Amino acid sequence: MKTWFITGTSRGFGRVWTQAALERGDQVAATARNLDSLNDLVAQFGDRILPLQLDVTDRAADFAAVKAAHEHFRQLDVIVNNAGYGLFGVIEEVSETEARQQIETNLFGAMWVTQAALPYLRSQGSGHILMVSSLGGIGAFPLLGLYHASKWGLEGMSEALSQEVAPFGIKVTLIEPGGFSTDWSGSSAVHAAPIPAYDGLRSARAKQTAGVKRGDPITSSTAILKLVDAENPPLRLLLGAAPTQIVPQIYEQRLKVWSEWKDVSRAADGMH
Repeated sequence: MKTWFITGTSRGFGRVWTQAALERGDQVAATARNLDSLNDLVAQFGDRILPLQLDVTDRAADFAAVKAAHEHFRQLDVIVNNAGYGLFGVIEEVSETEARQQIETNLFGAMWVTQAALPYLRSQGSGHILMVSSLGGIGAFPLLGLYHASKWGLEGMSEALSQEVAPFGIKVTLIEPGGFSTDWSGSSAVHAAPIPAYDGLRSARAKQTAGVKRGDPITSSTAILKLVDAENPPLRLLLGAAPTQIVPQIYEQRLKVWSEWKDVSRAADGMH
């Protein structure tokens, strides 16, 4: 039996993975802003689920929630930093408040929960931290600049973290999903006030993404359970078929450009 601490469990991946863990006999500390969304799981699984109300942007509340989960279950095996949302808008459109809130939730929220959990994981000499990143943590697309900033930041932080905590027996994995039918771009999304000059770009992007097939979050559970059961989990796991095709193209293009400009790069420190 594993003990999970999962943020953002009211819907999407967080909800699906919470249910999958419970159905196989694990126990879950499930956090959400609105605990009513977890009533059915509490009724079904009883004391194997501990609902905790939490806004991950509140650092003190994050520490209190992790402490409550550890006191209740006496063990923390899997920490899933899933809470987050999409902020839609070109860079010029995004307000200071919108930008700060995006980073506070998607990046700092994961950081605070991780900081809260690490003393327990270090003490027990084990644990697996899952950071829910995105295909958008590897490549970037217009209209999502601040979302990308939050996920690229999460990627860098997590890669450093993985090296820092490895001596304590703690694993870190970045989950990098492609498009799934979650509420990420629906009611949970935030849209900046539009500037008409970018309407053409918005229209073009809408046409490009129309009809794109999205994965079923429920089927992602098999991959996540296999990941947390792995003896040597990877630092990065692409989730879905689309990223396995898109990510190599992104890196091929980067390598091509770096190679084309290699002479200029080498000349920067006097090499030829």
